[in-house]
Amino acid sequence: MFDFLAYTFMQRAFMAGIIAAILCPTIGVYLVLRRLSMIGEMFAHVSLAGVALGIFTGIYPLVSALGLSLLAAALLEALRRTYRMFADLAIAIMISAGISLAVILISLSRAFNADLFSYLFGSVIAITANDLKLVAAVGAVVLALVILLRKELFYIAFDEEAARAAGIPVDLVNSLFVAATALTIAVSMRVVGILLVSSLITVPVAAALQVGRSFRQTVFLSYVYALVAVLSGLFISYHADLAPGGSIVMVCIILFVVSIGIRKVAGIGGRHRVEAEFAGCVEG
Repeated sequence: MFDFLAYTFMQRAFMAGIIAAILCPTIGVYLVLRRLSMIGEMFAHVSLAGVALGIFTGIYPLVSALGLSLLAAALLEALRRTYRMFADLAIAIMISAGISLAVILISLSRAFNADLFSYLFGSVIAITANDLKLVAAVGAVVLALVILLRKELFYIAFDEEAARAAGIPVDLVNSLFVAATALTIAVSMRVVGILLVSSLITVPVAAALQVGRSFRQTVFLSYVYALVAVLSGLFISYHADLAPGGSIVMVCIILFVVSIGIRKVAGIGGRHRVEAEFAGCVEG
């Protein structure tokens, strides 16, 4: 049953998948708590434009996606500061810009081919050794950044104005966090696919919030859900000859539904518990 792990391409797929399963909830828990889940969708569209740019210009698509995503992160923060009362408008503008640029570049390069489809829906055989090295390097940078800023991100996630009053450099932290989100989306798309990568960021966290009794437990459970989804999704996609993105996200959705059932039966979990823990930390 597990003889497929003898293949090098499957080993690379599973290693890249494990990295993505750790990165996505790390970023996702703060996005979900701040009600900024659509940022993931925005960077997915921008990453598609980056891949199309790479195919059009001959640049390595993952590198061009990373570069364009970082540029989009800077532009997003500039727009969010300009429209501070309408942060969702800035996200909507960037989504429109990303998808329109992607369509134009795909049309110009005539890029409707198997390579583009592997970026759109993920592929267990398309992850190269260079992809894995880049995913691992970017993953290490993102994890180090989030660990370094974890206290500031925790505070900002629940009360941005109080964080400003407490002297936290909110704008700088937000800029670094948005850049980390852009990098996470760009590298995770190789496993899950551009069209579904934002789901791996939000759905495991949403499922964990249903049953988590504290912030730490919610984070831990989101890692567990993401790992289960990625590993079982890759297993299913190999044996059923399916695109891994759909399999991974469908497992996430099943886990979310199960978590809702557990919450209703046991009466546990919920965002209010996480907020109560935060309030206790602040008062302490």
